[in-house]
Amino acid sequence: MGWVFIIVLAAVAFGALRRFGHLPRTGLELVGAALLIGIAGYAWQGSPAQPGNPVTSREAAGKVDAAAMIAQRRMRTGAGDEGAWLDMGDALNRAGATQEAVLAMRSGIRDHRNSPDLWVGLGNALVAHGDGLMSPAATFAFQHAANLSPQHPGPPFFYGLALAQQGKTEEAGDVWRGLLARTPKDAPWRADLEARLTAIGGMPTAVLKPTAPTKP
Repeated sequence: MGWVFIIVLAAVAFGALRRFGHLPRTGLELVGAALLIGIAGYAWQGSPAQPGNPVTSREAAGKVDAAAMIAQRRMRTGAGDEGAWLDMGDALNRAGATQEAVLAMRSGIRDHRNSPDLWVGLGNALVAHGDGLMSPAATFAFQHAANLSPQHPGPPFFYGLALAQQGKTEEAGDVWRGLLARTPKDAPWRADLEARLTAIGGMPTAVLKPTAPTKP
């Protein structure tokens, strides 16, 4: 089943790029070559028949955070082609094809240069491709997304997540508390944000222990 999944995923990724990417023939050939190289690498080093085994903390940091991906979907402002690119990036990241996810996000950005969602998606793909480490390129992607849409919750949420994955919990707490302060009470991602702040010990005291009402 492992081989079937990889081949089907590669075919879906190539088909989506061909349909939505508006790439020239040379670009499609490069993407196809990248997918084939990925499959060849899996054939050389992969062992789909072997049982799973625990990963180290650094390896775990690079894995896709399913709850965070759900939060990202709730934060999206774009639709149509942008959503298709983001869905494909999510699928590639979940399959461990992080380099292909980066290529997909960059292809999407070529058509939607001012999409904060796609710039956030690029930042997430770069962090995943770097095994959870924040590269200058990932930092730029998150910052550019924030510049494009200062009120968008995605850039600070995922920038903070990348910081937390690297053990920079104080910095992550600062970023997340700023986001929490401007997050509506009924926002669908607020509970996830509060849970992550609590996990790193960064929840504001006023939120943890509401002050008692003043007696008349």
